[in-house]
Amino acid sequence: MSIIFTVPQSHCVIIERFGKFSSIKHQGLAFKLPIIDAIRRVSEDWGDVANKRGYLIELTEQQSDTGKRICQTRDNVTARIDSVIYWQILDPRAALYEVDHLPISVADSALNALRAEVGSMPLDKLFSDREHLNELIATHLRKTTQKWGIIINRVEIQEIETDTATVDSMRQQMDAERKSRAMVLEAEGQAKSILRIAQAEKQAAILRAEGDAKAKTIMAEAESQYLEKLMMTLPAKEAASILVAQKYLEGFREISKNEADKVFLPNSFKGLFSIDT
Repeated sequence: MSIIFTVPQSHCVIIERFGKFSSIKHQGLAFKLPIIDAIRRVSEDWGDVANKRGYLIELTEQQSDTGKRICQTRDNVTARIDSVIYWQILDPRAALYEVDHLPISVADSALNALRAEVGSMPLDKLFSDREHLNELIATHLRKTTQKWGIIINRVEIQEIETDTATVDSMRQQMDAERKSRAMVLEAEGQAKSILRIAQAEKQAAILRAEGDAKAKTIMAEAESQYLEKLMMTLPAKEAASILVAQKYLEGFREISKNEADKVFLPNSFKGLFSIDT
């Protein structure tokens, strides 16, 4: 390679001097000293991941697919999980000198993090809370890969597979849970209905009681006024006797409303209506 060269956008080149790190050439026109400077080439194990032509290091986001890996959940269920890690080189020097075979190391670390986090979760939570699992794996990876000069942007679980028996068991469990929730909702609905009826009956009883009380109050006031008017024209004792006799007759009228009931009347009302003079 000539002493003057061009670095494409979003790429960089590592320059070594006498076999040691010297500098990083970023996008644009760059040069190196002949004989004493050399461009550091990445390992062949990088393949085409974050690498072009064997020496141009890509600074854009990369992705590594772990493929389907066998993991064991906390409740001892075997699951085959495929995940993708999105990462980016921030420090090219660390990416080349602090770790061997960077892309392979990222994939292996992702697999270890995946197995560790899956092993701490039951299968049902694995399916229901995939986003949380993604974040747990990403956090685990960030702690491991920080010294490699890269950043883990995100982790995505692509697919989770289990055996047929486990899938059938989970389906039955989900059906049972749905039925249980439906029964609970139905029971709650019935309880609310009973409560509403009871509240309505209570309110009706209160209104009836209030109505009866008001009616009695009105009747008492009317009787009081009636008695006052009688007393204005008759002696008090005679007025009271008339009022008692009226109440007596009203009582007989009330108990004789039902035709099927037998009512026994006194032989004479003389004592009731007699007024001493």
